[in-house]
Amino acid sequence: MAILELKNLTKSYPGTDVLKDINLEIEEGEFVAILGFSGSGKTTLISLIAGLIEADEGDILLKGEHVKGAGPDRGIVFQSYSLMPWLTVFGNIRLAVDSVFKKASKAEKAARTRHYIDMVGLSHAADRRPAELSGGMRQRVAVARALAISPEILLLDEPLSALDALTRAKLQDEIERIWGEEKKTVVLITNDVDEALLLADRIIPLKPGPGATLGPEFKVNIPRPRDRTEMNHDATFKSLRKDITNYLMDVGAHRQVGEENIVELPNVEPRHSLDELPKAVRDAAAGPDLKRYLDFSETTKIYPTPKGPLCVVDGFDFKMPKGEFITLIGHSGCGKSTVLSMAAGLNEISGGGIFLDNKQVTGAGPERAVVFQSPSLMPWLTAFENVALGVSRVYPHASRAEQRDVVSYYLSKVGLADAQHKLASELSNGMKQRVGIARAFALSPKLLLLDEPFGMLDSLTRWELQDVLMEVWTRTQVTAICVTHDVDEAILLADRVVMMTNGPRARIGKVVDVDIERPRSRAALLEHPDYYAYRQEVLDFLEEYEHGAHSKKEAKEAATEEAPSPEKKQAA
Repeated sequence: MAILELKNLTKSYPGTDVLKDINLEIEEGEFVAILGFSGSGKTTLISLIAGLIEADEGDILLKGEHVKGAGPDRGIVFQSYSLMPWLTVFGNIRLAVDSVFKKASKAEKAARTRHYIDMVGLSHAADRRPAELSGGMRQRVAVARALAISPEILLLDEPLSALDALTRAKLQDEIERIWGEEKKTVVLITNDVDEALLLADRIIPLKPGPGATLGPEFKVNIPRPRDRTEMNHDATFKSLRKDITNYLMDVGAHRQVGEENIVELPNVEPRHSLDELPKAVRDAAAGPDLKRYLDFSETTKIYPTPKGPLCVVDGFDFKMPKGEFITLIGHSGCGKSTVLSMAAGLNEISGGGIFLDNKQVTGAGPERAVVFQSPSLMPWLTAFENVALGVSRVYPHASRAEQRDVVSYYLSKVGLADAQHKLASELSNGMKQRVGIARAFALSPKLLLLDEPFGMLDSLTRWELQDVLMEVWTRTQVTAICVTHDVDEAILLADRVVMMTNGPRARIGKVVDVDIERPRSRAALLEHPDYYAYRQEVLDFLEEYEHGAHSKKEAKEAATEEAPSPEKKQAA
């Protein structure tokens, strides 16, 4: 008999049908992942199961009994931690224990609290308050708090989506380990296919609404415990990953935003392509130096600190030909964004230099367009007006009609033709980022700089915008650098993947040439015979530098050098 049954579940809000005819049975001890796009109704579904909201129609049965309201039989962990800031780790978990186990003795409550603090690896931080914890540690507290009330079912509502890739991977491993020990029934809401494959017994997509319904289920027949690096070689993993990805991409194709207008790009030249250069420079640019269109020459960044100078990036040396697209990847804090901000002219260079088209970068300029993680739009302006802001400056010789056509052309190419006159404040995060991409391309830059442009978006929206970016880039062939922490994104976009070691004194650790024909699509990438080899190469590098500024090999060699020999030990 199923522990949890959802029967013909339907939920609407005024003017919006969110969920319709949801039917699902979950066995005791099963780990089920519900996978879907942002706005598809995943959180509404988990809130119904938790008893935080009521269904309009249908039934929820827990062990055959109707669920009415919230209760300790369902522990829930949200994306945001919702911890009491004035309480310690111990205090936050004890608060939940006190509310459920009212008849237990103080010693029993304290022992239960400590047990779950130990389980999530926070014994050393039991007396710290939330403000003293990292994001990953706060989420561990939330998991411990949910488990400490001994729920029948653990509900996880995108608990890791706000964390960086390394912390997310560590907590995924923690969740699988805890699930193995506790054998709780778990329902995970996620938008990450790899996360679902790593953790779940079954994956069920939620087709976006209005009136969202559950799609076909995918059984995950991969032996446990699962290792993300080893899974990269597993035929079942590859096949499932491809099938789920293709299904979601087909579903996503029906929710594209806007239609393309029939707007042609006018034949106008941007100001920076007309800049007059000295003859010697023009001659050099026509020769072999075109292979060094963008030249990082031993570029270094040092910040002053109370403890003395801190070298963040140490001698970043790299040459790019015109029209190349590279991705920068590495763990959080490795200096990727610092390199990008120096290339943009937004961060002063401490040593070495950066040269673009034979000119030294000394400050910001319109020939370098930047797309940040948050697009920084003017909320009181429309999408069109936000893109138009720099166009008149970049195309001073174009007529107003031609300038308007430039703006409309790029907005149509990112799928916003029908939304170009909406205020930025009325747009979704994904639509705002489309505006940011259109704005960058409309400036016709010599260099496009992308700083984790899709990092704040769910992975399924990210796929859509990666395709948008590739489609527009294919037309322009602008020289481009994209900072990312996403291995698949790095391979999909790049001609070369540049991997950085951890800071301080971060440097280029390895460069991988991605010899996959263009234009590329995610579906074709998953079919390519070399794709998983490239993926493994990047994953191996990231694993080498998982624990600090030195690789595992360097750390081992350093430890060997520092360890005293047997002769020295005896002499001592």
